[in-house]
Amino acid sequence: MHAKRQNHPGRGTRRTKPVVRGILVLVEVSRLPAKTREPQQLWLWWHGPGTPDLSVLWRAYVRRFDLEHTLRFAKQTLNWVLPRVRHPEQADRWTALLVAAYTELRLARACVADQRLPWERRLYPDRLTPYRVRRAFSALLLSLGTPASPPKPCGRSPGRPKGRRSGPARRYPALKKTA
Repeated sequence: MHAKRQNHPGRGTRRTKPVVRGILVLVEVSRLPAKTREPQQLWLWWHGPGTPDLSVLWRAYVRRFDLEHTLRFAKQTLNWVLPRVRHPEQADRWTALLVAAYTELRLARACVADQRLPWERRLYPDRLTPYRVRRAFSALLLSLGTPASPPKPCGRSPGRPKGRRSGPARRYPALKKTA
């Protein structure tokens, strides 16, 4: 098997992409737990020093789904990519806040009751997903309370003076990995 090499005359460089050497691993199972269908072949590609440890390789492939769902949850539900921050330090702080929020959701599993939708099956408290914990988190916050004092009204803010403009926001280039 060979890696696909493509020319992209309309985009970027016209040179072909370099061939990256690796090891192709074929994973076959003799039987599946349920007899619903025939087992299929799974091809995995390994690029690294030495020969791959097969038990680590297929476990890493299975863990890939956990990472993909965690990133999807962070982007869609926790709004990781929603704010348009102007400084890289702000992006780092926002990411740290999201990691703290995700950790809080994972730790709050034992403290909330499952609020499932009619078509969802029941889950044990230690098996609740972060999305289902988030659904029940508002009830937990009401029972905990807050150490902050209630907000005080302050009237209308003066805003920006008339005739003054804020100007364009400063932009930072995206970080790119070198070859």
